[in-house]
Amino acid sequence: WLREPGPNAEVVIAYQGVVAPEAIRAAGRIAGARRDVGVLAVTSADRLHAGWTAARHAPDGVSQADRLLAGLPPHCLIVTVIDGHPMTLGWLGAVRGHRTAPLGVERFGQTGRIADLYRHFGIDADGIVAAVGRHSAGRPLG
Repeated sequence: WLREPGPNAEVVIAYQGVVAPEAIRAAGRIAGARRDVGVLAVTSADRLHAGWTAARHAPDGVSQADRLLAGLPPHCLIVTVIDGHPMTLGWLGAVRGHRTAPLGVERFGQTGRIADLYRHFGIDADGIVAAVGRHSAGRPLG
């Protein structure tokens, strides 16, 4: 956890890779309007998913993903952010049954400045804040 969520967490932003500054900026912007916001830095979606898949077939069946998300209340929204396909992290909601808003790049081949591309795909801080506003209850986010 880059920023561990509190016991009444309403939102967790889980990100991987170079979008870290966008995720951190977005978390700071929504912290005043949503309780106990968490920020999860995923270092390897592949290894995290492989461990979760293996644990589902093991007798004791507890994975790192299970441990990371165990303390989240059922109403918590997980917003995933990656500069790759959104489903790379979108499966995180299935670990404990949380609502998930996966953000990422769904079409490839666009060129431009990084800030423009992040804005285009909604993976900049504004896009993350907008996704939280669309998918969670509470005060409007600006």
